[in-house]
Amino acid sequence: MHETVEKLLQIEKLVKSKKEELKLNVQPTIIAVTKTFKIDKILPLIDFGHKHFGENKVQEALEKWTEIKSKKKEIKLHLVGKLQTNKVKYAIKIFDFIHSVDNKKLAKKIADEEVKQNKKVKLFIQVNIGDESQKIGIKKNELKDLFLYCQSLSLDIVGLMCLPPIKIDPNPFFQELRELNNDLQLKELSMGMSSDYVEAIKNSSTFLRIGSSIFGKRS
Repeated sequence: MHETVEKLLQIEKLVKSKKEELKLNVQPTIIAVTKTFKIDKILPLIDFGHKHFGENKVQEALEKWTEIKSKKKEIKLHLVGKLQTNKVKYAIKIFDFIHSVDNKKLAKKIADEEVKQNKKVKLFIQVNIGDESQKIGIKKNELKDLFLYCQSLSLDIVGLMCLPPIKIDPNPFFQELRELNNDLQLKELSMGMSSDYVEAIKNSSTFLRIGSSIFGKRS
């Protein structure tokens, strides 16, 4: 068995045991974040039957995944990085989920492109949960306004996403995002990466974005 498959299975086992321990109804979906990794490192997971993969950049996703997705329709590709408006056309083409909607201009561009391509993508609104100046994401006090605007465009907003501040306890930030998500009556939550996915599970995350714990350190 390939080492990436072994690592994925270990994570799945831990996620399942946490779910049972916390008596959660939902089994979180693991997004294997493949940014910067070559396709030969990813193929063992595809062959094993893993379906959810994440990329940070639109161009890299197009180069790596266009052929594979044309052959394997069951694969779901997630954009977990920032999306620039000039890349929306290509993002709608290749991705099934976008985790980084954070402004009205981007939302409008996505809506227009969905009509052109006759394709609906599942979307997360990214919230700047720690009010950090260097991070993208909508401010908490502007979230409701953006959400209502997205609804007016008939966008399929399935949940919220965040990147908590690093090197401090992520729990309060995950808890706050969960409460914001509940206020908007959204079903999905995109929280947790390799360093903090256990804490994210405790706070009802439904999508875990895990890269280095599966594939090893990026060069």
